[in-house]
Amino acid sequence: MIIDKHIARQTAKALLQVNAIKLQPKEPFTWASGWKSPIYCDNRVVLSFPPIRNYIREEMAKFLEDHYGKPDVIAGVATGAIGIGMLVAEYLGVPFIYVRPEAKSHGRQNQIEGYVESGQNVVVIEDLISTGKSSLNAVKALKEAKLNVKGMIAIFSYGFNISKENFEKEHLTLHTLSNYEHLLQEAAATNYISESEIETLSKWNANPSDWNVN
Repeated sequence: MIIDKHIARQTAKALLQVNAIKLQPKEPFTWASGWKSPIYCDNRVVLSFPPIRNYIREEMAKFLEDHYGKPDVIAGVATGAIGIGMLVAEYLGVPFIYVRPEAKSHGRQNQIEGYVESGQNVVVIEDLISTGKSSLNAVKALKEAKLNVKGMIAIFSYGFNISKENFEKEHLTLHTLSNYEHLLQEAAATNYISESEIETLSKWNANPSDWNVN
């Protein structure tokens, strides 16, 4: 769920301004999964724009502290959320760790990078939620390390039904600064896309795995 409607629109506006999110209904992208998509999102771009990264950092940090209290540690999900996660941890003055998709095959074979202690409270930071599988994989690693995962905050979510189901199964609350619904509202309000393109984008979001531009 979004943390605030105004923040959702402001975040969507900022992501569109710096091309962190690109909408191309007529020339769809191909995701690593093979899905055809009229949208591509790379929120790491915001790290190159100090005013926007600071806005995202501060809104995440303020909500996090108000909602969960100051945690013992912030965890970023590698690799996309390492940068913003570290900024949030710095703002709150708490330790930072990050979680790899899987344990390294060499050295100390860590999946969690950084210092943690059993029983610590942790909030997870993500940049983008699609199906939620990689995010929840990180949560699983943190729980196996006997950390208390309070919740997760992401910059943006596509709002797929499958992601909602996956988070519900794990009994984990997800909050986001913005989502697909508010992105389309902002894109329409600023004439970034046409009415017909909004219809195309809405159809894709309802059934992304089987969507075809034709």
